[in-house]
Amino acid sequence: MTGPYFPPPESWARCAPAEAGFDAARLATAIAFAQTHETPWPRDLLTSEGELWYAVSMGEKPPMSEPLGPVETRDGPSGVVLRGGRIAASWGDVARPQITFSVAKSYLAILAGVAVGRGLIPDLDAPVRQSVADGGFESDQNRTITWRHLLQQTSEWAGTLFDRPDSVDHNRSVGLSGSETPKGDRRAMRPPGTHWEYNDVRVNRFSLSLLRVFGAALPDILRDSIMASIGASTSWRWEGYRNATVDVGGRKLVSVPGGSHWGGGIFVSALDHARIGLMVARDGVWNGQRLLPEFWVRAMTTPCPLNPGYGFMWWLNTDHVQFKAAPTSSYFAMGAGTHVVAIIPDHDIVLVARWIDKTRIEGLIEHVLGAFK
Repeated sequence: MTGPYFPPPESWARCAPAEAGFDAARLATAIAFAQTHETPWPRDLLTSEGELWYAVSMGEKPPMSEPLGPVETRDGPSGVVLRGGRIAASWGDVARPQITFSVAKSYLAILAGVAVGRGLIPDLDAPVRQSVADGGFESDQNRTITWRHLLQQTSEWAGTLFDRPDSVDHNRSVGLSGSETPKGDRRAMRPPGTHWEYNDVRVNRFSLSLLRVFGAALPDILRDSIMASIGASTSWRWEGYRNATVDVGGRKLVSVPGGSHWGGGIFVSALDHARIGLMVARDGVWNGQRLLPEFWVRAMTTPCPLNPGYGFMWWLNTDHVQFKAAPTSSYFAMGAGTHVVAIIPDHDIVLVARWIDKTRIEGLIEHVLGAFK
């Protein structure tokens, strides 16, 4: 294998498994494992009553279970295995853009790096209200929230945004196992930076804050600063809520969500996910062009003191907290459903898997790495 390889637009070199360092039969077994362990989620992500199946499954009731953004039916399992940037294996429809849930949070972290690189966020530890003056950070609870707090999900931001209160995700349990109970039960707020909680409303507040500092729609920023440079398709899109239009310098722009909890979010193909994963795996550099600040990938993958398995909206494998089969240096963009963009730097592997049973992700990673010679 030669390297590093960067796929040009609308093209991607494939290599035989053996050329990529895999045992062909074992890699085929890994693919079959992914194909036969599909998520138990229904193909139609809306219930017969028009509610979000995902929200209902977590115990949310109307209006919290009603979609604010578009939702589409899903395909079966799909994915890609890259080694050295080349495609060693793929399965399913890897070209269709599909809803991707919280993988969008990791895209937001990438855009935060773009903002830092442009000097729009000069200090991650500065209060957000110093550069975002829209009233969202003026309360006693919110005024000391920093950009780092938002990136690490330790902000404890309190409020309602786009008809969703932050309390909808109080006490939420996330990860590859665990109960969602007592999700949505209000609790006493803590000072910013002292409590980790996975919360989509606060992520959406972070997305709105990025929109404010860029002064432009985030899908446009993502397209121009990242996707066009890495040769991504033009089929991806980032959908907002029907009630998420805000005024930015006299222009009406839609603030996009960092997930698909209430519909919307990023609709993107597995191949475009793989390009994003490869760009991050290459330290934010694509074919000689630096797209992210030199320190940003390291910052994204530095453990949060309150949750060592989380960085800047990327999941980490500190002490094998996510996957015993993967090296501790591995990190992941993950979303419900289940969607995974796994970066395994020890072996120069990027793995994208979609619509797999979340209890089987460990097994898929074990199979893929077990096929590596």
